Amino acid sequence: MALPAAAQSNQPEKSTAITTATQRLLSLDQSMIELASVSAAVVDSKTGAPIYTKHADLVMPIASITKLMTAMVTLDSGLSLSEKIRFTEAHKQANHNYYSRIRIGSELARKDVIRIALMSSENMAASALGHTYPGGIKAFVKAMNLKARQLGMTDTHFVDSSGLSEENVSTATDLAIMVRAAATYPKISEYSKTRGYTARFSSPRYTLRYGNTNALVHRKSWQIDITKTGYLDEAGRCLVMMTRIDGRETVMVMLNSYGKRTPIGDAGRIKRWLTTGKSGKISGSARHYQRQVLQQLMPEQLALH
Repeated sequence: MALPAAAQSNQPEKSTAITTATQRLLSLDQSMIELASVSAAVVDSKTGAPIYTKHADLVMPIASITKLMTAMVTLDSGLSLSEKIRFTEAHKQANHNYYSRIRIGSELARKDVIRIALMSSENMAASALGHTYPGGIKAFVKAMNLKARQLGMTDTHFVDSSGLSEENVSTATDLAIMVRAAATYPKISEYSKTRGYTARFSSPRYTLRYGNTNALVHRKSWQIDITKTGYLDEAGRCLVMMTRIDGRETVMVMLNSYGKRTPIGDAGRIKRWLTTGKSGKISGSARHYQRQVLQQLMPEQLALH
């Protein structure tokens, strides 16, 4: 679609500004950033250029970060967002009977099921989205893996729609691609950054209040467009975001962070590094944790150091 004449006349200056800003980010001193996450990637959202990487090609479990792909595949299907999804015992069993406040037999509109899966990481909601897909969960997982290949996520593999399986694996590099793709879906942006939401179920009628699992969406100092958290024992604490820093959309991926609030701390360290050139330090215990994890994941490489 052609741009208005006024917009066209402004394009060269805008492109030059973007190029200059990108060059400044790419020239940041990599030795001045320290993160408590085992694996991380910081990417310029517009260009896809990596600004910072740390073991970004290490294949690791991604827990509920999976749900971003679940949302994309569901929205790609064209299924009615207003259609009611009925939660069944099969959905619960597929999640290894993982605890959920949702009552078996109750119903919720598909759009709200997507919302609570993203913002509050409701596992049964994600399971229901996969099982109510045409062809069932097997077809859904196949579509997830096909979508990953189409996006160029070469080191990613999914086996379920919730992320409760440690066999859902990816890399920080691949997840940066996934976040950028998810950002093209307005509904995913809207749902994932919802601060709080009251879901109204039917059959029987009841309500449940949900909160966002990323505390940063409540802070005025952060402008977040896409967010998803994740946690499994095998995956550690994980967080992906697309956030606006100094007017520029930036993708952050942090996998297997040390401590419950460490991903948020790492997000702050990344932001500080991007704006001041220095991230600040991490604790000795976080360094020890990383070395233990890396010793398991890449012992050969560590033996060389």
